[in-house]
Amino acid sequence: MAASRIESVPEDHGRIEDVDVSSEMQDSFLEYAYSVIYSRALPDARDGLKPVQRRILFQMAEMGLRPDRGHVKSARVVGEVMGKLHPHGDSAIYDALVRLSQSFALRVPLVDGHGNFGSLDDGPAAARYTEARLAPAALALTENLDEDVVDFIPNYDGQFQQPEVLPAAFPNLLVNGATGIAVGMATNMAPHNLIEVIAAAIHLLENPDATTAELMEFVPGPDLPGGGIIVGLDGITEAYESGRGTFRTRAKVSVESLGPRRTGIIVTELPYMVGAERVIEKLKDAVNAKKLTGIADVNDLTDRTHGLRLVIGIKTGFDPNAVLEQLYRLTPLEDSFGINNVALVDGQPQTLGLKALLRVYLDHRIRVVTRRSAFRLARKKDRLHLVEGLLIAILDIDEVIQVIRASDDGEQARARLMSVFDLSQLQAEYILELRLRRLTKFSRIELETERDALKAEIAELEALLASDTLLRAQVARELDAAAETFGTPRRTLLLNGGPVAPRSRSAAPADLQIADEPCRVYLSATGRMVRAVLSSEGGIVAPSRRAKHDAIRSAVDTTTRGELGAVTTAGRLVRFSPVDLPSVPANAVQLAAGTRADQYLGLGSGEHLVAVVPLGEEIIALGTRQGTVKRVAAAELPLGKHDVEIIALKPGDSVVGAGTATDDAELVFVTSDAQLLRFDAAAVRPQGRAAGGMAGIRLTPGAEVIAFAPVPRDEATVVVTLAGSTHAIAGTDAGSAKVSLYDEFPPKGRATGGVRAQRLLKGEDALVLAWVGTEPRAVGTDGAVRQLPAPGAKRDASGVPLDAVVGAIGAAIS
Repeated sequence: MAASRIESVPEDHGRIEDVDVSSEMQDSFLEYAYSVIYSRALPDARDGLKPVQRRILFQMAEMGLRPDRGHVKSARVVGEVMGKLHPHGDSAIYDALVRLSQSFALRVPLVDGHGNFGSLDDGPAAARYTEARLAPAALALTENLDEDVVDFIPNYDGQFQQPEVLPAAFPNLLVNGATGIAVGMATNMAPHNLIEVIAAAIHLLENPDATTAELMEFVPGPDLPGGGIIVGLDGITEAYESGRGTFRTRAKVSVESLGPRRTGIIVTELPYMVGAERVIEKLKDAVNAKKLTGIADVNDLTDRTHGLRLVIGIKTGFDPNAVLEQLYRLTPLEDSFGINNVALVDGQPQTLGLKALLRVYLDHRIRVVTRRSAFRLARKKDRLHLVEGLLIAILDIDEVIQVIRASDDGEQARARLMSVFDLSQLQAEYILELRLRRLTKFSRIELETERDALKAEIAELEALLASDTLLRAQVARELDAAAETFGTPRRTLLLNGGPVAPRSRSAAPADLQIADEPCRVYLSATGRMVRAVLSSEGGIVAPSRRAKHDAIRSAVDTTTRGELGAVTTAGRLVRFSPVDLPSVPANAVQLAAGTRADQYLGLGSGEHLVAVVPLGEEIIALGTRQGTVKRVAAAELPLGKHDVEIIALKPGDSVVGAGTATDDAELVFVTSDAQLLRFDAAAVRPQGRAAGGMAGIRLTPGAEVIAFAPVPRDEATVVVTLAGSTHAIAGTDAGSAKVSLYDEFPPKGRATGGVRAQRLLKGEDALVLAWVGTEPRAVGTDGAVRQLPAPGAKRDASGVPLDAVVGAIGAAIS
């Protein structure tokens, strides 16, 4: 580029020079780049702070804004920093102040903010509205500045002094991380757990040849302020070795029931610097673009009491885990973090690994402790010198007074004291300024005690400065104290998983719906429902007969998207699809993993589920507590209605049992007064759903039905009865039980009184539980299996006392 010349200015108005524009631009750009790199964007590897952050903390300390004092307006802090130390705009200073206070940005915040300091989705209020003071951790960074621990440099106009670096009692750069964009370079450092970082620093201090792998035993990975999950540690290992690497973070989520037949994904922790509103926005964009299906709604229930809680509702029929994988791919629920450990070392930007970062910090900390110890040693020697002079004066105080009184002026008195008592000028001056009340014998004792203490402290400091081992041990002790004071448990979970699938946003929407395949729905005796996928032969694959929770009240074969009926104690039949039921492994069915049937179906208070039945051509039989029996054809029930009444109950009556019953089956009632009645199901003609049924068993006064069941004729059925006292406190009386063959009980006609099913022992006044079926299992209220007597007892025999309380009886998994 051609040079330019200004020729219109008269020669006597100044000197005119030719300037090459390209050279001038190059020089100016280099000066600008240098200024950005060294004075604005990059942190110092020693204290982990950028210049503006260091100036803010130093000026707040100078203002006395300690944690035990009141907050002051942020605008006042900004004004002090801008006027004395930082020659830039107030907005840049306030932005830095705000970040130092944000708990979601820093692992250990350094400023205690009062007011609206912003969130991940919103900015802070203006500086005139917020207040600030130093956080306790900031005191650890700024302590001992008055003891010559670091060099001070002039401010921008030379009127004030500022520290070149802070003492930094803990490795702030690793603990809080850093981010900044300079000219031609940038830094992006992840926060870490303070306890882990200090443990690694102490290990390196004691073992200078430690490898990065050894240090990673103490620092396995970043610890982000918002928690979350880090997936895969390969990128972290690379970053700790070379200073550069990438890792992926995921939100912490759980799949929970949101209500009757509603499932949702609950998000309680998000990736670093990702806000809930950003997630919601991306989720809505993906749904509107037809890239994501299966989302019913999304609600942000975050509050100050419970913290983050983002609820994503899942549509019926969609697999929550499959939807979650798509959310990871299409929304910020999964995010990447690129580590680029660039910091200033001896004024030069360098890319540092974990060991190098710790080494730079430890070297700085050793220098700080060395300079502090040398400063304290000098101060204590000076004080000892004065104390020894005072002791000399007190031992011969009368002569000291006489020398002073005989002197014409202070200068002569000082000279004569130095000559007579062999004192230094400082000692003589100090004696002349001594107050008379210090001349008591108690003052002498105090001075001798102080002299001995000073000598001990001086010897200790001299030994510390003379020994590298003692110096390193002192640094380690101070680091331990910082970890104990400011350390908190790890928040981020580390998963050393395999590679994460690519985040392609242009891929076709995946099919997230649950496949319609054969399954078996189980209703447990403790009121839980699960579904298990059937094998190709139509049965459960290798069922677990030793499962802890294996008492079954109903088991119905259907398909995942089929329709079943749930019969309740209130005489209602509730239609439902098992698609949203928890799925259990087919080879080890565990009913404890199921959902509460009452909650899944949305039953009212006091209403419970008694059986699950198919809704094909079957006939449903049910019995009530007052002895009524009814059969109703499932095909006669109206379609399209969520729930229907299938029996008109009398006041105070309720359904105690239900199931499918063909004409060749039998119906069985068991009553509280130990009566059992079995009769042909054909004796009960099917009725309409609004009918009230017919008499099933004749009850004696005070008795009630405790069990009802349809029983096929071709099964090896047994009858289980359990007697006890109705006056005992619930859960305290185990009672006695009896298992008899079903054939022991003779059939009788409908509406008769039945036959005795068990002889009651002394202290027993009723049957409390009964069950009719095959392969009985008794369980406690927690679902744990209880031991039953062996089958074969006579129908009217007494029971065998039980060792534990039985809460329910059902069948084994088949």
